[in-house]
This record gives sequence, C-alpha cells and structure tokens, in this order.
Amino acid sequence: QVQLVESGGGLVQAGGSLRLSCEASGRTFSIRTMGWFRQAPGKEREFVASTAWSGSFTYYADSVKGRFTISRDNAKNTIYLRMNSLKPEDTAVYYCAADRVELRGAVSGYEYWGQGTQVTVSS
Repeated sequence: QVQLVESGGGLVQAGGSLRLSCEASGRTFSIRTMGWFRQAPGKEREFVASTAWSGSFTYYADSVKGRFTISRDNAKNTIYLRMNSLKPEDTAVYYCAADRVELRGAVSGYEYWGQGTQVTVSS
C-alpha cells in the first residue's frame, strides 16, 4: 500500500503563487508515476500534471502549461506542484496520485490517491 498526503493549499490572490507538496509513505519503492489532479465545484476531476518517479517524463495539462511545474525529491518521497500566475479558474481541490506502472499523459486510473488540499484563488 501507498499513502499520500497533500499539503500547501490555501487562499491566494489572482496572479499569486503556491507550492503544493505530496509526501508518499508505505511501499514507495513500487511507485513509477506520480501526478496531480484537481476538482472544482460542480466539475469532474481533471488531470493537471504528472511525472515519472525516475524523472524520465513529465506532462502538463494545456490549461496549466507554462504556469505550473511538477518536481520531485526522491530522498523525501515527495513531489511538488509549483503554481505561478494563479487564476480564479485554478480554484479546486488538488489531489496527489501515484501508480505502480508508467502512466503517460492525461490519463486516469491511478491506483493511489491522497485526500486533497484546497486551493482558492480570489479575483
């Protein structure tokens, strides 16, 4: 089993920045892909970004490309999502996800999920 805990969410004004963290625990040696998803009120969960744990690939949703950066710290079993130039439409609960196989691109079906952290961007 893998456990994921997100942190770093909060309230920020449009144009501001936040950095989300996701710490993995448990059988972290099995992780091959980690990603960020978000779900806004009344909308379905959507893909934001993902990375191979090895660092061999990264993917971003078109809506965040150029503004968000996914990174990792293997020593801390942690991934990050640096969010710059935040917009009100970025408001959502952000979820961390992990899987034991390589999942490339905007795909669903990740095996492990965190509880989410709220990001609210005011206009």
